[in-house]
Amino acid sequence: MFKLISDLTKFGIVIFVLLTGVAGYIQGFIVENHFSISHFIYFILGLYFISSGSLALNQVQEWPLDKKMQRTSNRPIASGKITPWSGGILAFSFLITGSFFLYKVSFICFTLGWLTVFFYNGLYTYWWKRKWIFAALPGAVPGALPVLMGYYAHSGDLGSISAWYLFLILFIWQMPHFWLLAIKYKDDYSSGNIPTLPVALGLSQTQLQITLYTLLYIAIALLTPWFLESRWAYLFLTVPTSVIGIYFLWRFQKEGSKNWFSFFMWVNLSVLVYLFSPAIDRWKLIMSAFEKF
Repeated sequence: MFKLISDLTKFGIVIFVLLTGVAGYIQGFIVENHFSISHFIYFILGLYFISSGSLALNQVQEWPLDKKMQRTSNRPIASGKITPWSGGILAFSFLITGSFFLYKVSFICFTLGWLTVFFYNGLYTYWWKRKWIFAALPGAVPGALPVLMGYYAHSGDLGSISAWYLFLILFIWQMPHFWLLAIKYKDDYSSGNIPTLPVALGLSQTQLQITLYTLLYIAIALLTPWFLESRWAYLFLTVPTSVIGIYFLWRFQKEGSKNWFSFFMWVNLSVLVYLFSPAIDRWKLIMSAFEKF
């Protein structure tokens, strides 16, 4: 049963969402405040349940489409292991539970949580994904909102340039991430009539877009000291990661899909480095606040 629920809620993706939320939480922490364990747990539980519910609801919405594509045909609902009705009950149970915990954190976090659901399960699932070649662009908005939720949870400030800088990193990252997957599963998306970039415009145009967005992504990450407190971690983590990224991008340009996996792994690991490197410089401050608790 745990395996079915894990597959239905895409547990691996949820863990990544939690990590981005924690990165925002650390950056938004006000050092003068006491660190509240209960507040942090409420945030983690709220983000976990609402993300899990949203991802489960997506499988309820798209199980007929999932059956058409090889990589998704074994998902719990598409494969018949769980009925759509049961999946829907579980999805809404998770959404309601997540809403309860996020509301205890703050009304804005609650609102951002449901805004994520609206964008992902509403606009992206029913419109952008099915109609637009560049659906990854607006579709990246709900993927980047958890870091804003984390930042606001403690700071209570959505007008901070630091919050939106973190959002921008996570937003831009999703383009090379998604389009690399779209190359890998081009035939599946074609079978499902999903007009992804490789299906609609071909591999060379997709490769060009990945290159442009990756360069923009790295350039933004290298601006970190201008927006966040980041010194030694920037020099020893952010800068080397960016240099490695340029190398993998060059290889991807030269070898194309032959170098797909190593470049894809760099893309996914780099975003955690970029989000958490500045958090290292704040960690001692948070620990000192924790000692006052």
